[in-house]
Amino acid sequence: MNLMGLVTLIVGIAMLAAPVRWSFVVMILSTIFGAAAAFSVPGLGGASVLVPSLFLLFFTARLFMAHGEGPFLAALAPPRPGFLLLLLTAFGLATAIFFPRLFQGVTQTMSVERSIGARNLIALVPLKFSSNNITQSVYAVGGLICFAATFAFFRSNGTPGILINGILVVASVNLGFALADIVTHFTHTDFLLGFVRTANYALLTGAEKGGLKRISGTFPEASAFADFTLVLFAMTTSLWLSGIRSTTTGIVAGLLLAALILSTSATALVGLAVLLPILCLQSFLASRREPGAGRPVMIVSILAAMPLVVFFVLIVMPDLAHNLHDFLDEMLFSKADSQSGRERFMWNAMAYQAFLDTSGFGAGLGSARASSFGLVLLSNIGVIGTLIFASFVAMLMAADTRSRHLPSRKVSAVVRAAKAGLITVLISAATSGTVYDLGLMFYILAGGISALTATASQMSIARKPQFGVVGELQ
Repeated sequence: MNLMGLVTLIVGIAMLAAPVRWSFVVMILSTIFGAAAAFSVPGLGGASVLVPSLFLLFFTARLFMAHGEGPFLAALAPPRPGFLLLLLTAFGLATAIFFPRLFQGVTQTMSVERSIGARNLIALVPLKFSSNNITQSVYAVGGLICFAATFAFFRSNGTPGILINGILVVASVNLGFALADIVTHFTHTDFLLGFVRTANYALLTGAEKGGLKRISGTFPEASAFADFTLVLFAMTTSLWLSGIRSTTTGIVAGLLLAALILSTSATALVGLAVLLPILCLQSFLASRREPGAGRPVMIVSILAAMPLVVFFVLIVMPDLAHNLHDFLDEMLFSKADSQSGRERFMWNAMAYQAFLDTSGFGAGLGSARASSFGLVLLSNIGVIGTLIFASFVAMLMAADTRSRHLPSRKVSAVVRAAKAGLITVLISAATSGTVYDLGLMFYILAGGISALTATASQMSIARKPQFGVVGELQ
C-alpha cells in the first residue's frame, strides 16, 4: 500500500465516527487525486486502485450506518434515473463476462497491456477476455454505488449547501496543486509531488509548450487536469451566474479559468469554447423563468465587449497576436497532424471496426479503447448499452430546476450547477474519453441531481439527527 493509500485508510476509518457531512466533503475532495494509487493489484497486472475508489468504501459504509439500506434502494428504484443506471451496469457486467469470449478472435481492439512494475502500454490485440474487462467492471459497479450513496446522502440530509462547500474546497485544493506543479517544475523539485503520482499510468507531468508548463497538478497529464478543472469551472460559474455566494464563486471561477488557459491543454480550449455558450444559455433560460435567477445583462455586456477587446489587441499589440496565432496553431490546428492525433484517429477507427465486427453488440465492457466516449460506448456495450446510457443522461437533464417545484431557489441553483458539471464531463469525454469510466465526480453529480429534484412526497422520509453535527460546514 502506498502512502496515499495509508492516509486514505486512516481518514476513512476516522470518517466512520464523524458526522456524515464530513464524509461527503472528503469523498468529493478525494476525486482530485486522479494519479494517486492507494494500492496495486498484482493479480490484475499491477492495476492501480485509486484513492477515490478506496474512500468510496468508507463513504458508503458511513451512509449505510447512518441511514440503513432504504435510501440506497430508493436511489435505484423505478422510475428514477438510478434504475436505468442499474440496468446499464448489469448489462455492462454481462457484456464484460460473455462478449469477449463470444466474439473472441472476430475483431481486434486497442487494449491496455499491463505489466507489474512497469507503465501500461496500449496495443492493438485480437479480442479476448483480459484484466481490462475486470477493472472496468469494478469501476462501473463503483459508479453505481457512488450514485446510490450520494442519493442517500442528499435524500436523508436534504441540504444543497454541502455540495457548494465541497466544490469550493475541491477547487481551492486543485488550484493549490496547480500552483505547486508549476513551482516544483521550474525549481526542479518535481519529486515533492511524487506522493500524488503513484498510479501505474503513463505520467506526462513534466511537459512544456510555448515556454509554459503544461499543468497536470494531481493528474497524470495536462488533458486530465483540464477535464477535471473544466467541471469545477462550470459549476462555480453556474453558481456565480445564479447569484450564489457571488464573491467567492466569482473569484474561484476566475482563477479556474486562468488555470485552464495556462494549462496549454487543447482539451481546455475546446471545452471552454463549447461550455461558455452553454452556461450563457443556461443563465438566460433561468432568468426568463425566474427574474433574478441569472445575469443576462452582464452576459450581454461581456459578449458585446469581446469583439472590441480583440480588435484593440490586434491593433495595439500585433506581435502578441502573431505569437498567439502560432501558439494556437501548435495546440489546436495542427493537432490532427501530430503523432498523438494520428494515434487517436487509429483508436477511433479500430473501435468503430470492432462495433461493426460484433454486429452492433459491442466487444464487451473494457475490451476496447477509443478517443471519443461515443465510440467507447458503441465498441464496448453496443447499441443497447449506448441507448440505456443516453436515456439515463436524458432523465437527469430533463429534471425540473424551477424553484417552485423545488424546496428553495438555492436548491434550484445547485441543481443547475450540477447539470452544468455533468454536461462538462460529457463534453470532455466526447472529445477525448478513452474508457467507459467517467470518474466518480460524474456519479456524485448525477446522484445529487436525482435526489435534489425528487418530489416532496419522495423526500418525506424521516431525517435522523446526526450526532456531533454542529452546523452545516457553511
